[in-house]
Amino acid sequence: MRDIGGIGGAHTERCGASVFVSAAAGARMIGAPAGRPSPAPRVPDVVAVAYAHGESAAPPREGHGRWRLGPWRDSWTPADHAAAVERARAAIGRGDVYQVNVVGHASAPYTGDPLPALRTLAEQPGARYAGVLSGRGWAIGCASPETLVEVRGGRIVTRPIKGTRPATVAGRRELLASAKERAEHIMIVDLERNDLARLAETGTVRVDDLYALRRWCDLWQAESVVSAVPAPGIGLADLLRAVCPGGSVTGAPKLSALREIAAMEPVGRGASMGALGWVGPDHLDLGLTIRTAAAADSRVHLWAGGGITWSSDAAAEVAEAAAKAAPLRRALAHPAPS
Repeated sequence: MRDIGGIGGAHTERCGASVFVSAAAGARMIGAPAGRPSPAPRVPDVVAVAYAHGESAAPPREGHGRWRLGPWRDSWTPADHAAAVERARAAIGRGDVYQVNVVGHASAPYTGDPLPALRTLAEQPGARYAGVLSGRGWAIGCASPETLVEVRGGRIVTRPIKGTRPATVAGRRELLASAKERAEHIMIVDLERNDLARLAETGTVRVDDLYALRRWCDLWQAESVVSAVPAPGIGLADLLRAVCPGGSVTGAPKLSALREIAAMEPVGRGASMGALGWVGPDHLDLGLTIRTAAAADSRVHLWAGGGITWSSDAAAEVAEAAAKAAPLRRALAHPAPS
């Protein structure tokens, strides 16, 4: 994803567009509840920025003066987060769902220009979708390692990530050996196979790689690759309706999981858990907006969570969400000079 500034501008000759679709918009597209209101309502639910051949855009300055970040305030306590994990486990025990992704939110006040701080996120190791998208009064900074959907060379590809451990020798060994993490991961791979099957020529869906470990910052994460040949006539709207919101941040079955999410999470997912990337004349590449921050109305917002299964431990899930948010909090607190 490229560094983007501003929205709109009419062009007669275009070479592509940056596209953002929020998790709430994705849920509405498939008739699911969108959840609580976003804590950053100034950020639009859908954005497209089109570019002419050879055009580049320098991001506008959103503020003035030195960047200062205040204290973080969580939208729920660790105890509230743990209670949500137990609520998800109860739904699994009733047979309502097989897995639910539970996401928490935190925000902090800031002064100054947020764009240099958000660009710092793009420097995080393992950030496959790294960049900034901004508009009047808001900005999104992304450091996502996860492909929601890519179309290139005649195939549709998604790369779900599920399973996290510290990026140590012991953490790698533990993640490879974890029956719980592997089972959770395979549930989402199956969900993604079903999502792509809605778009694919019969018999072309395949798992190209299963449970491979990738590093993001100081964490190991398990990733698989699922691909298919698209059926004739498949367009962008069809792709978005099939894959949004991403299965690795909803759970399975997707509609049932989204109903649980809407009932238990204290605030909306805002800029997180949606889609952000590039649509060009010969390819499409959208990342899932995990490891993503939004700045608006003098506050910066972060979201982090994880997939809950019957065997999940509430304290461990709370700790995992904190581990995912920690590199972004550090980067935002001490951005590189602009």
